[in-house]
Amino acid sequence: MTFKLGITRDVLDSQGEPSFGKAALKVLDANKEIAWEYLPERITEVSPDLASRYDGLYVNSPKVTRASVGRADCKLKIIARHGVGYDSVDVTALTERGIVLTNTPYAIRRPVAVAALTMIFALAGRLPTKDRLVRQNRWHERTNHMGLGLTTRTIGLIGAGGIGEELLKLAKPFFARMLTADPYAKAARVNELGAELVPLDRLMGEADFVVVCCLLNDETFHLVNAARLALMKPSAFLVSLARGPIIDEPALIQALRDNRIAGAGIDVFEKEPVDPANPLLTLDNVILTPHALCWTDECFHDMAATGLKSIVDVSLGKRPVHVVNPDVYQ
Repeated sequence: MTFKLGITRDVLDSQGEPSFGKAALKVLDANKEIAWEYLPERITEVSPDLASRYDGLYVNSPKVTRASVGRADCKLKIIARHGVGYDSVDVTALTERGIVLTNTPYAIRRPVAVAALTMIFALAGRLPTKDRLVRQNRWHERTNHMGLGLTTRTIGLIGAGGIGEELLKLAKPFFARMLTADPYAKAARVNELGAELVPLDRLMGEADFVVVCCLLNDETFHLVNAARLALMKPSAFLVSLARGPIIDEPALIQALRDNRIAGAGIDVFEKEPVDPANPLLTLDNVILTPHALCWTDECFHDMAATGLKSIVDVSLGKRPVHVVNPDVYQ
């Protein structure tokens, strides 16, 4: 029987081509019974009509809610997420309906870790300021904007999962100390990577660069709030490439305005796309990128190939490798 697959249109570039390249689509050739297409229009949430039309969906940013899969005619067997996060998906609702949810945890680890270091290097080197000095004919002010060396500094990671571990491996040659805060991490593993597992409040107070790299869930919503930002050193920087709501954005804006922290590198926001009136856009001590700093041709190809392979596996009656809701198989 034909297995109908829909791919959300937000994976297409402005020319209508797949942003992950066409090579990843060849993965679907492993099952000639898969009939796939891009959804006819861009969506922000999967509708019950779509859930009744397709056996599988490959989803980037649209939400998948309980209402999405609530109708009796829902025929979905799998939702494959283009990425590692799944806070936009009602996992419980999918599990109750017997729908497999997959993500792409390995494909994203190195690109996000590299992106985090990119932010750190740019902040430490005062890159945006020095760019302005050249463009504004202020060359002789360069001695007023000395960068920070990292070999005497401490990096602190909020989250020591796959991305956190990858970042520790890459950051080790650059920093004097590495700290992590994660209630689910094993101290032995963190120590093996050259870091120390510490309470979050201690990390906030000691790190020169605090990097948010945990998942968004009920436990981590506004984990970095006003009280924790107040623990940071005035010379410290905050970097986030995780999910916007992990940081209390108004509290961060106030801390940046008051120069209570030195600056921030933010790739994710509480509301996306960013509201043009967001005060973050007016601040000089923050680097902003559009939830895309880790996006590279390699990253997107690996994510798409991994996610589409999960769909092929389900279409063939196999269990995919990266199942988010393993209870569905119970």
